[in-house]
Amino acid sequence: MMAERLHVAGMIAAVWLLFACQPDSSTPQGVAERFLDAHYVEINLVVAKDYCIGLALHKVEEEIRLTQGQVIDETTRMPLVLYRLIEEKSRNERRISFLYEATIDVTGAGQFKKKWLLILRKGEEGWRVWNYSEFD
Repeated sequence: MMAERLHVAGMIAAVWLLFACQPDSSTPQGVAERFLDAHYVEINLVVAKDYCIGLALHKVEEEIRLTQGQVIDETTRMPLVLYRLIEEKSRNERRISFLYEATIDVTGAGQFKKKWLLILRKGEEGWRVWNYSEFD
């Protein structure tokens, strides 16, 4: 029981540190990580949509449509999602991509890894996620 509480406390501290150390929200990396937090950590597609344009916007809108009627609230068993930036490639001054590696821990179902590739473009409203994909 005590070990389980320490494990949960450690996870909460790790998540808190993750949010506390985020890059500025006006930077491409800051936008990318706020999108990842909304989409994968908080599972809030409506908020994730605010960080999108282009193909990414269409993908999130389709995910919202497909999950309509599915309630995510305090009773939902949420996974613990931790991620880290593993590669950044600047295409030009208006386009950049980020590759992240995620560890997803689902209580009672185990742990697995994913990679997320995000392509961001700079437009009139600043940096936005233009496309994203996930793979093992």
